Amino acid sequence: MPAEARFEPLNFEYLVEAEGQRRSAEFAQRMLRRRSVRHFSRAPVPFALIETAIRVAGAAPSGANQQPWTFVVVSDPDLKRKIRIAAEAEEKESYERRMSQEWLDALAPLGTDWRKPHIEDAPYVIVVFRQAYGLGRDPETGEEIRYRHYYSEESVGIAVGFLLAALQLAGLATLTHTPSPMKFLSEILDRPANERAFVLIPVGYPAADAQVPAITKKPLAKIMIRR
Repeated sequence: MPAEARFEPLNFEYLVEAEGQRRSAEFAQRMLRRRSVRHFSRAPVPFALIETAIRVAGAAPSGANQQPWTFVVVSDPDLKRKIRIAAEAEEKESYERRMSQEWLDALAPLGTDWRKPHIEDAPYVIVVFRQAYGLGRDPETGEEIRYRHYYSEESVGIAVGFLLAALQLAGLATLTHTPSPMKFLSEILDRPANERAFVLIPVGYPAADAQVPAITKKPLAKIMIRR
């Protein structure tokens, strides 16, 4: 029998317009400064900042509230080294053989290549896994059962957005990295069969001499339509 819906009072903070505008402007100012960083300092980062950010990510909405995500935080130098070697092998193959010229042309303004030293330089690498389906136990037989996860990709994407925002507000630099294919992450990090690597996120403070590509974002008029 499916569980019956239970409800509780909504804990919601109503704001006067001026306060809402102030908070919104402050958040926008901080987030609009966010850049993807590839040059990290090796200075230590308090783990409490990572824990808090993942707690925020875990509060993201998800299909049927199934929360189909796992966040693996890697700080062990040997593991980071293994991840870098495997990621660079896949990226080198992609840049030299898999990517179309159109794709390479699109990446050219970013100045990227297959080399990924940031994986080792950043104090932490957060690997986000999507749980393609759920695993449980039959209460009568004890056998393992699998159940469907609804909108798992959309749900994990939203959670990653929460995570990046939380890390930015904590004063940390990040990079979203999606080497393809990413099966090696499941193998190195010993994840179960129902989990699929979604994104790899180096996290830390930027290097003192860090540089980022000179790019722009589309103006509001290009991305918003009001009817």
